[in-house]
Amino acid sequence: MSTPASLVGKTYCVKTFGCQMNLHDSERVAGLLDSCGCICVPEPDDADIVVFMTCCVRENADQRLYGQASAMVSAPTPPSGRRVVAIGGCIAQRDGERIREHIPCADVVFGTSALASLPDLLDEAFADDRHTVEVDTVEEGRSFSTDLPSRRASAYHAWVPIMTGCNNFCTYCIVPYVRGREKSRTMESVVAEVEALVADGVREVTLLGQNVNSYGRNIYGEPRFAELLRRVAATGVERIRFTSSNPKDLSDETIAAMAELPAVMPHLHLAVQSGSTRVLKAMNRSYTREEYLELVGRLRAAMPGLALSTDIIVGFPGETEEDFLDTLSLVREAGFSSAFTFIYSRRPGTPAAKMPDDTPHEVIQGRFDRLAELVAQQAHDANQADLGTLASVLVEGPSKRDESVMVGHSEKKQTVHFSLPEGASADDLVGKIVDVRVEEALTWYLRGTVEGEPR
Repeated sequence: MSTPASLVGKTYCVKTFGCQMNLHDSERVAGLLDSCGCICVPEPDDADIVVFMTCCVRENADQRLYGQASAMVSAPTPPSGRRVVAIGGCIAQRDGERIREHIPCADVVFGTSALASLPDLLDEAFADDRHTVEVDTVEEGRSFSTDLPSRRASAYHAWVPIMTGCNNFCTYCIVPYVRGREKSRTMESVVAEVEALVADGVREVTLLGQNVNSYGRNIYGEPRFAELLRRVAATGVERIRFTSSNPKDLSDETIAAMAELPAVMPHLHLAVQSGSTRVLKAMNRSYTREEYLELVGRLRAAMPGLALSTDIIVGFPGETEEDFLDTLSLVREAGFSSAFTFIYSRRPGTPAAKMPDDTPHEVIQGRFDRLAELVAQQAHDANQADLGTLASVLVEGPSKRDESVMVGHSEKKQTVHFSLPEGASADDLVGKIVDVRVEEALTWYLRGTVEGEPR
């Protein structure tokens, strides 16, 4: 890959919205710009190049993008005399050149499969006195972004995409339209990447895909995620997480691999979206309430200590009070330790966007508040079970509120706070694993004291 001369020495800032896949794509964009001789700066106002990596799953992500990107019009002119604003990710893929209807200052638009084209698009934008928009949203024939250089946000954790796209077409979801159909990487390429990451000091990897449970179907003829878990564990990486996981494709083979492999963390994010079979059918989720709960039973039988989290949508078109009560009862029966809860966001281009619904907003908001209260209570109760135990914590850094307090995550993905041990510095502990005796269990985090030596 040749480096456009116009980019050497330019400053850049990447702002990211949305999911873990976008975080990974942002790391690749940063690595790509680094390789072109650009210099990373923390604030958009100081940058010659501002890249917004976008998400269009919910409406508020659109609005946040429009607000922050439009602010670039009145931002101070950088020392170079010219700022280029680039819009990437899912909104770019969805809107293409039409993105200028909302963001007139956009100079470059590059889609979810076009990361590698960014340097050339930026070069053309800097050379263009007419201020036209440079666009690349072509999907076909593009390789995985994992072929590009990366600037990882963490020295000890890495995102590892194993597939892109989705074949499920849930009626509320825009992802298949902006990320395309399922396409898996070869097992050999995933394993080779993890081996290289382990050699570079990475201790934890998160395997990424819109539906990791169907990994390999398009290249091997059948899902082979359980086999991939075993082969990734054989690299020696200490901690393995994965997301997202569709209940309809979570096999007994994968459950067995999760239970047998010490490196696979005892936490699973298993999006249910609704506890009503009627609503699940309208969402095209391809499982019933009863099937989901039966799956949870198999998971808990195989891994009694498993921490289970989920996603839930409130106010899907046509949801009744009875449907919502089904959701509340499923949350109780499944015993979630945490949940991401959302009010339904209508996405143009999806089947659900055409479904009629006259439920007043205040009714939907009331349901959301009732669900949030239940979720908070269950999170608190789940954390109480760990009082007095030792939590194995991968340390991430000092608390933003108090630099004498360190923050990390347990194997069950709980946030854990602890005071710096006497004589230790924050730099000494970041990226280390410590045992923390849990002395306080609150709703959203644990607090305790380090025992033993970091490792």
